[in-house]
Amino acid sequence: MRNIADTIARMARAGAPTPRDTAPSRLASLTEFGTNPGALLGYSYVPKDLSPGAALVVVLHGCTQTAASYDNGSGWSKLADRAGFALLFPEQTRANNPNRCFNWFASEDTAQAGGEAESIAQMTETMIARHDLDRSRVYVTGLSAGGAMTMAMLATRPDLFAGGAVIGGLAYGTATGVSQALDRMRGHGDTSDTALVDAVRSGSRGHDGRWPTLAIWHGGADATVSVANADTIARQWRGIHGVDASAVRTERLGTSVHRIWSDAQGRDVVEDWTVPGMGHGTPIDPLRGDRLGAAGPFMLDVGISSTAVIARSWGLVAAAKAETAAKAETVAKPAPVERVAKIAIPVSPKPASKPRAKAPVGIQATIENALRAAGLMR
Repeated sequence: MRNIADTIARMARAGAPTPRDTAPSRLASLTEFGTNPGALLGYSYVPKDLSPGAALVVVLHGCTQTAASYDNGSGWSKLADRAGFALLFPEQTRANNPNRCFNWFASEDTAQAGGEAESIAQMTETMIARHDLDRSRVYVTGLSAGGAMTMAMLATRPDLFAGGAVIGGLAYGTATGVSQALDRMRGHGDTSDTALVDAVRSGSRGHDGRWPTLAIWHGGADATVSVANADTIARQWRGIHGVDASAVRTERLGTSVHRIWSDAQGRDVVEDWTVPGMGHGTPIDPLRGDRLGAAGPFMLDVGISSTAVIARSWGLVAAAKAETAAKAETVAKPAPVERVAKIAIPVSPKPASKPRAKAPVGIQATIENALRAAGLMR
């Protein structure tokens, strides 16, 4: 229990009121997208006069956030207007998780069939069909718990996504339940390379096609989800692509360190971005370059827009715009510390069927009572 108690104590020391995002939403409600076994909400953004065959980006918010607040902070819909692609924002509900965390540590929600992962896949398929989008250019990204769920989508639906980007997240299949999730967040408990790869292959149910590419983003000073998790994710995805850890090239953008691994065909398949001094959140740069996003809790103005860089790596931003953005992003600002160490806090997983489970007992009840006492859970 020492690891769990230490985590709860740290979160309590950093506690602060949950922020309320009051910016008007640019998103439209997505309805009639399937059986929705995970009981999620869905929102979309489709620029005016979007051309047929456009790309789709699926964006997964972090805990305590909403689809609209994450869009406002990250600037994805503004970039979609400029570059011409569609957006899907699945949203968690408090009925599923009191902190609005996607349940990345619950096996029933991260399997190919059933639960939240299937709901997200159903929304994605609906967007492709409804707006005549390019099935070969579908991508997924997310922060923290949304980042961990991004890994679940890439692992269980590799045929659906061409690439992904995980920000402050965790590897697929490394935690089942609250206790293990808290340990993984702190960087405790190692998993062998073989077990990491086996978890993905098991989740994909024998996928034998091309695997999605992956970009990993993490703050070097993240006190909520240890930066050690970025290395675990990289090990897992390098193993899936069969690339050697030593076959790496390193670049810098401002103070950020960018490592890239390529496959035998020369395709960049795994990237790792480390932002020194940054805490837990999405890196943004609202004042320079593409002027995307708005600073706030877990939206950290560090002089580099992860939104712009990720979109560029997926080929969604024109080269001229990308070059301008890259030049503007080379002057990095001092990294702010995270305001609330709450965004990836897991709570008791929900059952496979609705309605949700009764209040947990035993160790999970102890954890949740401590989180409530600390003001970190409702």
